[in-house]
Amino acid sequence: MKKFAIIAAAAGAFALAGCGDTTDASEDAVADSVEVPADEAMADAPDPVEATESAEEAMAANVEEAEAAGDAAAAAADDALSAAEAAQNVVDEAH
Repeated sequence: MKKFAIIAAAAGAFALAGCGDTTDASEDAVADSVEVPADEAMADAPDPVEATESAEEAMAANVEEAEAAGDAAAAAADDALSAAEAAQNVVDEAH
Protein backbone atom coordinates (compact mmCIF):
# COMPACT_ATOMS: atom_id res chain seq x y z
CA MET A 1 0.00 0.00 0.00
CA LYS A 2 2.90 2.34 0.78
CA LYS A 3 4.46 1.68 -2.61
CA PHE A 4 1.20 2.53 -4.34
CA ALA A 5 0.93 5.84 -2.43
CA ILE A 6 4.53 6.75 -3.29
CA ILE A 7 4.00 5.89 -6.96
CA ALA A 8 0.76 7.93 -7.06
CA ALA A 9 2.45 10.90 -5.39
CA ALA A 10 5.38 10.74 -7.81
CA ALA A 11 3.03 10.51 -10.80
CA GLY A 12 1.08 13.50 -9.51
CA ALA A 13 4.26 15.49 -9.02
CA PHE A 14 5.44 14.73 -12.54
CA ALA A 15 2.04 15.65 -13.96
CA LEU A 16 2.04 18.97 -12.17
CA ALA A 17 5.64 19.67 -13.14
CA GLY A 18 4.71 19.20 -16.79
CA CYS A 19 2.01 21.86 -16.48
CA GLY A 20 4.39 24.56 -15.32
CA ASP A 21 5.62 27.41 -17.48
CA THR A 22 9.33 28.06 -17.75
CA THR A 23 9.09 31.82 -18.21
CA ASP A 24 10.12 34.05 -15.37
CA ALA A 25 7.30 35.97 -13.72
CA SER A 26 9.51 39.02 -13.30
CA GLU A 27 9.63 39.45 -17.09
CA ASP A 28 5.94 40.35 -17.10
CA ALA A 29 6.37 42.88 -14.30
CA VAL A 30 8.66 45.39 -15.98
CA ALA A 31 8.29 49.11 -15.37
CA ASP A 32 6.48 49.74 -18.65
CA SER A 33 3.72 47.29 -17.85
CA VAL A 34 3.30 48.06 -14.14
CA GLU A 35 4.31 51.61 -13.27
CA VAL A 36 3.02 53.43 -16.35
CA PRO A 37 -0.60 52.21 -16.02
CA ALA A 38 -0.48 53.05 -12.31
CA ASP A 39 0.78 56.55 -13.03
CA GLU A 40 -1.88 57.05 -15.70
CA ALA A 41 -4.59 55.92 -13.30
CA MET A 42 -3.47 58.50 -10.73
CA ALA A 43 -3.15 61.37 -13.24
CA ASP A 44 -6.72 62.62 -12.63
CA ALA A 45 -6.55 62.26 -8.85
CA PRO A 46 -6.57 65.56 -6.96
CA ASP A 47 -3.46 66.60 -5.10
CA PRO A 48 -3.58 66.14 -1.33
CA VAL A 49 -4.42 69.25 0.63
CA GLU A 50 -3.33 70.24 4.08
CA ALA A 51 -5.97 70.10 6.78
CA THR A 52 -7.23 73.51 7.87
CA GLU A 53 -7.62 72.52 11.50
CA SER A 54 -5.85 70.04 13.66
CA ALA A 55 -7.45 66.97 15.12
CA GLU A 56 -7.31 68.50 18.60
CA GLU A 57 -9.20 71.60 17.45
CA ALA A 58 -11.85 69.49 15.74
CA MET A 59 -12.20 67.30 18.83
CA ALA A 60 -12.49 70.36 21.10
CA ALA A 61 -15.26 71.76 18.90
CA ASN A 62 -17.08 68.42 19.02
CA VAL A 63 -16.75 68.28 22.81
CA GLU A 64 -18.17 71.80 23.13
CA GLU A 65 -21.11 70.91 20.87
CA ALA A 66 -21.75 67.71 22.85
CA GLU A 67 -21.68 69.59 26.16
CA ALA A 68 -24.09 72.21 24.82
CA ALA A 69 -26.43 69.48 23.57
CA GLY A 70 -26.23 67.78 26.96
CA ASP A 71 -27.08 71.02 28.75
CA ALA A 72 -30.04 71.60 26.43
CA ALA A 73 -31.28 68.05 27.04
CA ALA A 74 -31.00 68.52 30.81
CA ALA A 75 -32.95 71.78 30.60
CA ALA A 76 -35.64 70.10 28.50
CA ALA A 77 -35.88 67.27 31.03
CA ASP A 78 -36.23 69.79 33.88
CA ASP A 79 -38.99 71.61 31.98
CA ALA A 80 -40.81 68.33 31.32
CA LEU A 81 -40.54 67.35 34.99
CA SER A 82 -41.90 70.73 36.06
CA ALA A 83 -44.80 70.40 33.63
CA ALA A 84 -45.56 66.90 34.90
CA GLU A 85 -45.53 68.11 38.51
CA ALA A 86 -47.85 70.99 37.62
CA ALA A 87 -50.23 68.62 35.86
CA GLN A 88 -50.20 66.29 38.86
CA ASN A 89 -51.03 69.24 41.15
CA VAL A 90 -53.99 70.19 38.94
CA VAL A 91 -55.26 66.60 39.03
CA ASP A 92 -54.81 66.42 42.81
CA GLU A 93 -56.69 69.71 43.34
CA ALA A 94 -59.56 68.55 41.13
CA HIS A 95 -60.25 65.53 43.33
